[in-house]
Amino acid sequence: MRLNADFTQRVVVRPGDTPWQDSPSPGVSRRLLDRVGDEAARATSLVRYAPGSVFPEHAHPDGEEILVLEGVFSDEHGDHGPGTYLRNPDGSRHAPRSASGCTLFVKLRQFQPGDTDAVRIDTNAGDWRPGLVPGLRVLPLHSFGTQHTALVDWAPGTVFQPHTHWGGEEILVLSGQFEDEHGVYPAGSWLRSPHLSQHAPRAPLGARILVKTGHLDEDFLRRWAA
Repeated sequence: MRLNADFTQRVVVRPGDTPWQDSPSPGVSRRLLDRVGDEAARATSLVRYAPGSVFPEHAHPDGEEILVLEGVFSDEHGDHGPGTYLRNPDGSRHAPRSASGCTLFVKLRQFQPGDTDAVRIDTNAGDWRPGLVPGLRVLPLHSFGTQHTALVDWAPGTVFQPHTHWGGEEILVLSGQFEDEHGVYPAGSWLRSPHLSQHAPRAPLGARILVKTGHLDEDFLRRWAA
């Protein structure tokens, strides 16, 4: 399967654009955002566990990145509530489950070589920092090589200067409404902008977004050109 697999193109997926699909594990469904491969895939998805769902134990070649959006996600490492950010590095294993049900944002097989740290962050207790413009604050989550991942809060009326994305940018709108000259993106929208793309973002109504930058650089594009 190849879904939104041309990483030189801008992609926007708004709520309702893609359906929930059953996974091979009963009670676990997915909304596919991008994908290269079948079940063993480089993938970005929203994943939903029905109450009582259990996913079989499995390994994570090239890593797994998770943000818990709703409910409580559990595995051998503990119970992870809304706002928990997790990174399971290459070679790690777990048997995930959810007693009460949960919804996750998940990225599979997307770690850079050498990125081997496991990460567990409760963003509800995070150390927020002032952003580059008034009205912006940032909670860094992970950095390795050219990649940087953070939560960003936009107070209502915040405007950011036009800028270029070296290595691309990926955004999941968690709450509020994010905007730029290309469109309006309500909560639940996912955007992927390619290497050297440009925009001038704003949030007239306020927003919280998950942002990843620097992961779609020229080296990455060469590896996935086929």
